[in-house]
Amino acid sequence: MTTEITLPMMRESLYVAVVADALDSMGLRNQSPRVPLTPYTSQSLLVGRCKTTLWADMYHTVENSYELELLAVDSCQADNVMICAANGSMYSALWGELLSTSSRNSGCIGAIVDGAIRDVARMQQMQFPIFARGTSVYDSQNRQRVIDVDVSVEIAGVRFSSGDLVFADLDGVVVVPQEVEHEAIQRAWDKVHAENRVRDAIRDGMKATDAYNRFGVL
Repeated sequence: MTTEITLPMMRESLYVAVVADALDSMGLRNQSPRVPLTPYTSQSLLVGRCKTTLWADMYHTVENSYELELLAVDSCQADNVMICAANGSMYSALWGELLSTSSRNSGCIGAIVDGAIRDVARMQQMQFPIFARGTSVYDSQNRQRVIDVDVSVEIAGVRFSSGDLVFADLDGVVVVPQEVEHEAIQRAWDKVHAENRVRDAIRDGMKATDAYNRFGVL
């Protein structure tokens, strides 16, 4: 009987690169955006389920440009990771300390922002994991707004959907579609444990070529 691999187990044992390798082995070779998404506030592994928001630049004034982003934050659930898809726009900072605080109260555990953030020092103090394209001092009001929530979005050609598993660490970000989640995580889990055997063998003096020929893992 296969043991269910839970989110706490994933956080303890998995990492972005091995999950990407597992997806590669399944023919899913475009699951990590090829753009810099820098971990500004924490170096720990972030693992959770996507909560997607689609953002657009704006050049006019509206009564409540914050409306949908606040609804998205308030509708977060435990283990959500907010995905802010803004097509890499640096027009303003669309995430900061107050959204981090509010979303954390709703169960959110981090955010991946394809755009700019601000209040970095305060979010570092909070240890709220944020991965972003860059920083900006500008407020998003009447500059950028959420135009849709819980829809499929793309970051650099990689699709993220609400409920998908997402992993982020110093190496980058990778998303696991729900329909292949069980197989992908099992493959990643198996590879991590195989890598441990290879590492031990090399430490004990086995040549890298011999280790690869024996274990088939690199």
